[in-house]
Amino acid sequence: MDPESRWRTVGRTVVHHGRVKLVDHEVVLPDGSNSHFEVDESVPFSVATLVLDRAEVLLSRQYRYPLDRWIYDLPGGGGHPDEEPMTAARRELEEELGLIPNDLRHLHTFFMNPGRASWPTHLFLATAGRTAGHADTSDPAEQVRLVRMPLTRLDELIRRGDIVDPPLIVARAIAASTGDLPPLAPR
Repeated sequence: MDPESRWRTVGRTVVHHGRVKLVDHEVVLPDGSNSHFEVDESVPFSVATLVLDRAEVLLSRQYRYPLDRWIYDLPGGGGHPDEEPMTAARRELEEELGLIPNDLRHLHTFFMNPGRASWPTHLFLATAGRTAGHADTSDPAEQVRLVRMPLTRLDELIRRGDIVDPPLIVARAIAASTGDLPPLAPR
C-alpha cells in the first residue's frame, strides 16, 4: 500500500445548511475500510485583503460570536460560486469598508483549516483608494468598523498574541517575505 494513498469518496450527504454547510463524505480508506468525514463546504473560497496606506494598514474591527469578543481582521468574506476571487475581494472591500482600492493584486492562497474545510483563502494586497460612500450595514450580524493602524502597532499586537485572525497574520508574513512590507518590527 502506498503510504500517501488518497481516500475515495463514495457518497456525500448535506447534514446541515445554514450559515455553515456541513457535508458528510462517505469514504473508502486506503486499507479498504469505509469511514465518514464531515467537511465544511460553506463557500467555494474566501478572500481577505491587506490594505496599505503609507505607514498604516486599514483593518476591520468586528465582533466574532464564536470567540465572544471584538477582533481586528482583514476585510473579506466568502466568494460566490460564479465569482472570481479578485471580484469577490473588490466586492468585500466595498461592502465592509466602503473602499474602492487604487490597486489590488493577489498576494497568496492558503487553506485556513485543511483538516475540516475544503475551500482556499485568497489573500490580496491593496493600496487605499477612494471611499465609495458607506459600507453595507444591512446584515445586523455583520457590523464592521474601519480601523487605521500604524504598521508598528499591528506588529506589536501580533507579537503579543492579540491578533487572532489567521488571514491577517499570514498576509503580514507574506507581505514581508515579498518585500511589500518590512519584516516584522523587533520588540
